[in-house]
Amino acid sequence: MFKNYLSGIEGVSVYPIISLSIFVAFFVLLGFFVFKADRKYINHMENLPLEEGEKI
Repeated sequence: MFKNYLSGIEGVSVYPIISLSIFVAFFVLLGFFVFKADRKYINHMENLPLEEGEKI
């Protein structure tokens, strides 16, 4: 059904390539952040919900 709509758009084959590139770039950057993050920052963020603080 959608194939008929999409076939009328010129250059539509570029969009899947752009989407895949954004997807891969996001997860590469996320992986880089995870492996390079400071251990103190990770521990602080994981304990944040458990710390007593201001009540909302």
